[in-house]
Amino acid sequence: MSQQPMNLRRALSMLRRQKTVLGVAVGLGLIGGAAFGSINPPALSSQALVLLPNNGPTIATEVVIATSDPVLALALPNIDPPQSGIVALRHEISASSVSPNILAISAQSSSGAGAESIANAVANSFVGYLNSSQSPGGVKINAQLLQPASTASGPSPVTHRLVYGLAGAIAGLLVGLIAALARGLSDRRLRSRDDIANAIGVPVLVSMPVSHAHNAQDWAKLLDSYEPGVVHAYRLRRTLQHLNVAGLNLTGTRDAAGSSVSVISLTSDPAALALGPQLAVFAASLGIPTALAIGQAQDPNMAAALRTACAGWKGGRASLRVTVLGEDGPGVPRGAALTVVVDVVDGKSPQLASTIRSTATLIGVSAGGATAEQLARVAMNAAADGREVAGLLVADPDPSDATTGRIPQLPRLASRMPTRVTGTTTEARR
Repeated sequence: MSQQPMNLRRALSMLRRQKTVLGVAVGLGLIGGAAFGSINPPALSSQALVLLPNNGPTIATEVVIATSDPVLALALPNIDPPQSGIVALRHEISASSVSPNILAISAQSSSGAGAESIANAVANSFVGYLNSSQSPGGVKINAQLLQPASTASGPSPVTHRLVYGLAGAIAGLLVGLIAALARGLSDRRLRSRDDIANAIGVPVLVSMPVSHAHNAQDWAKLLDSYEPGVVHAYRLRRTLQHLNVAGLNLTGTRDAAGSSVSVISLTSDPAALALGPQLAVFAASLGIPTALAIGQAQDPNMAAALRTACAGWKGGRASLRVTVLGEDGPGVPRGAALTVVVDVVDGKSPQLASTIRSTATLIGVSAGGATAEQLARVAMNAAADGREVAGLLVADPDPSDATTGRIPQLPRLASRMPTRVTGTTTEARR
């Protein structure tokens, strides 16, 4: 398969397919951010105001003095909870001028009481330092504590966690985008109809949504009541017409052997298993005597529910008969105009020699369900067994896929070329 150039449409398609990776990355980022916000609670701040005399040093000088080592050293013993040292305390406080003679000392801490204790201790130490003989220049400055720190403010813990959680989610989204694109680029499974068709050089006959049966009851419901939409019914009819052109006699009921088609799917692609039964049920709905035969799968668990449903199916459609093929079980029903044989093989080592030989062979695959190598192995194994793959059936096509899968052209009916009419023109001229 040729490497498609990266563009916005392809990138969005990859991200849509990798939405689980994106969801996990965003979720982990959200949880991690919220946890980090809980471990690191929001810092609360509190402020104390100091009144300075008008004839003292400039306010800029007082701002420097308020956070100096002598002032902080005097404040350390009065702080609760205790600080580890001057360096740590300096990271918790700041000083600024409110007016030419009012200085504000602000403190931050994880608790409101801690912020208030730091602000008041530093403010009192600053006032005491200015009023002592240790003040700059040896001149006492008559400073006063104008307003002690009494309340602390800051973001609420819930808002703090939400902010960190949102930041973590954004970081997770970015990581998820990179991981999803990297995973999409390394994914070798085929998704577009053209890529599936080009893998083995045969056309996609029909692409349609399929029923995802999980147990025998779901399969029995499909056999009893499956009805495709108008668009997919038309495509299935075209598929039957194409197989008729390829030698599959859908209308000639005189042939006792009838015609048959094998629908081969892979054990690693469970969605494609429903293609054969849906084709058989649709053919029966057209009044074509149809037999659905379930062959032995290389993985017994793969088609176990389908085999159970078919073995116990009582028959809700007059034109449809169902049988389960096995060593001791019944063979292919006789008298049917069309027999659809469902085979399931291993994509790594497909074995078709043991399956029922049919008039036409189809491969069923879901979008993103197989690689080109797996389809090529099945096609080569079929060719080695003396049968060529006539077409592909695609289950659950990608909604963004605008390719056709090299839709086969049915032969046109021979039309009569217009001929010149003689004699009429002569008579008219006369």
